[in-house]
Amino acid sequence: MNAFMQAAIEEAQQGLAEGGIPIGSVIVHKGRIIGRGHNRRVQQGSAIRHGEMDAFENAGRQPARVYRESVLYTTLSPCAMCSGAILLYGIPKVIVGENRTFLGEEALLRSRGVEVEVLQDETCIRLMQDFIANRPELWSEDIGE
Repeated sequence: MNAFMQAAIEEAQQGLAEGGIPIGSVIVHKGRIIGRGHNRRVQQGSAIRHGEMDAFENAGRQPARVYRESVLYTTLSPCAMCSGAILLYGIPKVIVGENRTFLGEEALLRSRGVEVEVLQDETCIRLMQDFIANRPELWSEDIGE
């Protein structure tokens, strides 16, 4: 497995261990992780702290060119909010762990020139399937249903 997707999975597992939603993300610039995060909506009582948003927050202020040269790894297909941040910062490539349990805005990203690669990683799928089965009310809250 790619070391960067493994780092995103570790973030997702950390989020689950904290009582949150198991979605993790890392932002990689020139082979180095510059931001990592996991969904912290539950832990921080946040409306917006999805895994990708947490990774952006933890990457901090970067020159625009850094984001335009980066790859974002996420364990789950990005929602509309996270896809908006990907577009805003000009991330050119997103590697998605899986999109079977939730299909986000991949079509939007592709329509705007973002390369989206979906791995259908069994660890990512299992993490979300188990979480959705065990905490359906929390999952529905997170995706706005």
